[in-house]
Amino acid sequence: MKASDLFVKCLEAENVEYIFGIPGEETNDLMISISESETIKFILVRHEQAAAFMADVYGRLTNKVGVCLATLGPGATNLTTGVASANMDRSPLLAITGQTVITQMHKESHQNMDPVTMFTPITKWTWSIRDADGIPEILRRAFKIAAEEKKGATHLDLPVDVAKMKSFLKPLRSKNGIVSGPTPSMLQDATKMILKSNAPVILIGNGCIRNNASNSIRRFAALTGIYSMNTFMGKGVISDLSPTHMGTIGIKESDYALHALKLADVVISIGYDLVEYSPKNWNGSNLKKIIHIDSTSAGVDNYYNAGIEISGDLNLTIRLLINSIKKYQNKFQINSINRQKINSAKARFRKIKEEVDWRIEQFRGDESYPIKPEKLIHEVRSALSSKDILISDVGAHKLWIAKIYKTFSPNTCIISNGFCSMGFALPGSIGAQLACPSRKVVAMCGDGGFLMNVQELETAVRLQLPIIIIVWCDSDLGVISTKQRLEFGRSVFTNFDNPDFVKLAESFGAKGYRITSTDEFSYVLREAVKFTGTPAVIAIDIDADRNELLFRRDQFRE
Repeated sequence: MKASDLFVKCLEAENVEYIFGIPGEETNDLMISISESETIKFILVRHEQAAAFMADVYGRLTNKVGVCLATLGPGATNLTTGVASANMDRSPLLAITGQTVITQMHKESHQNMDPVTMFTPITKWTWSIRDADGIPEILRRAFKIAAEEKKGATHLDLPVDVAKMKSFLKPLRSKNGIVSGPTPSMLQDATKMILKSNAPVILIGNGCIRNNASNSIRRFAALTGIYSMNTFMGKGVISDLSPTHMGTIGIKESDYALHALKLADVVISIGYDLVEYSPKNWNGSNLKKIIHIDSTSAGVDNYYNAGIEISGDLNLTIRLLINSIKKYQNKFQINSINRQKINSAKARFRKIKEEVDWRIEQFRGDESYPIKPEKLIHEVRSALSSKDILISDVGAHKLWIAKIYKTFSPNTCIISNGFCSMGFALPGSIGAQLACPSRKVVAMCGDGGFLMNVQELETAVRLQLPIIIIVWCDSDLGVISTKQRLEFGRSVFTNFDNPDFVKLAESFGAKGYRITSTDEFSYVLREAVKFTGTPAVIAIDIDADRNELLFRRDQFRE
């Protein structure tokens, strides 16, 4: 068959449902082949960066490899921010780019550049296809590498003359890999360290969500009674309703949960990734004992020297560790001195949990305007069900969401905290709504990040997706200006003017709202949740003065 048809057959064999992108002259053969597929839908977007963000979030929520496509040259370069974001956030993604004919690739020609070199530092693997018979192996390898832990991005370049070649080969089928687990000695060592500790803490990372390990970890925490916390990208693995869960850590100046990590003598890190939160922030003295449990070995860091390292299937590892603790806990004798230390640590952790809950709830009745971040997030949480999805853009609102937004299930609060690219939330919400059509999806954006990919409102309207975009308005790049003021006493080059968000939304065919009171926000939001088939943009003034609280050392109430 024609090489472009074979390429699409390989995508079908990988169960690809959507391809997000923008076609170009050098991808026309591939586009015609995609149009003839009975199972793959092509989603035309308005910017290639947004295509990568959509594929990223779609991949996170479905646990399949998200696919995005662009032409050569500027199309490929436009993809890079979204591809880098997926790779650093450990989202499975395949980027496909068109290319000029092979005979012109060695010289300067129209729009020609070397995408393989460009994508090398921002993907797990990149390759340029040079003959049709290589397509089945290369596609299978690209999907396999993207989906293997730690998951990430891959890239394939398809020259236009290769797309026109012929091949008699067929797609390769994926096979399940071997599930590995800990050795008996590893389990015994981990069990002994946990049972001998006075103040253990569970640190939950993004890998727990990627590996669908939430139920196992919840059982582990319930059995042991060990207090837990999560990174930004680990929200929901343990519900914020759990009496022993202390919320989110990741803002080193303002983390009340950081007090718990500083008190801990043993940190049981599960699915934790160094890119999420530097261990120097919680293990600066380098004295803590660390049990590393993840699908891959521990990263190398001066402040993350794991005494016990268990790499393999997370669910299997946690299940075996639970059995081991049950086996040995009654045989392990705790003297009165250690019992006192354990009780003292749990009392401190309980106090931290109370502080977390108080700070989340303290402004739920506040009606002042501009609205306080805490109040806004409380209203959003109240309007959504436990399984609805919140997508956070990057800015001050991301930090507030991480700290305040109660999350009850994995993958219901999506935060990009590896690459942290502004402009992520609006296209990400489109990917989320396509992945989960029966759930409500809300994008939280600052007025800076929202306008970076505002063109995708047209995509959402065209696809009739009822996403809700809440725009936090302060006409400022809030995190940057706040940090400037705290360090230099003033802020510079962070202020801008905003458009009329109602007219902007309506010009795309979406519904637009400009909020003027806190009561109005509550009403409009609950009405927007009922919408079907139409996106809504809700612009609201935010009390940005409260952002300084995010960057000051946190103090407990007396």
